Amino acid sequence: MKEDPKTKKKELDELYDAIVSIDNVEVCRYFLDDLLTVEELNSLSSRLHAAKLLIAGETYQDVTKETKISSATLARVNRCLKEGKGYNRVLRKKN
Repeated sequence: MKEDPKTKKKELDELYDAIVSIDNVEVCRYFLDDLLTVEELNSLSSRLHAAKLLIAGETYQDVTKETKISSATLARVNRCLKEGKGYNRVLRKKN
């Protein structure tokens, strides 16, 4: 059965609202530990680390060596850094 796009949007908005409501690292850790598998959590953290390394000027080779992510995933992270909005707003924000 095909999923209703309105239902999916509502579910995604609920997820975004839940994430935005988190106000400290401990609660965030508990929430993500409940929400994600260890593999999913590790994958997300590797992508974030890869983005930070690319921002710092590291080479693709160095990033894949350190993070162990695939070249396809690294290419996606790099594309998102260049064309996306999320990584740049979170990782390059001014404090």
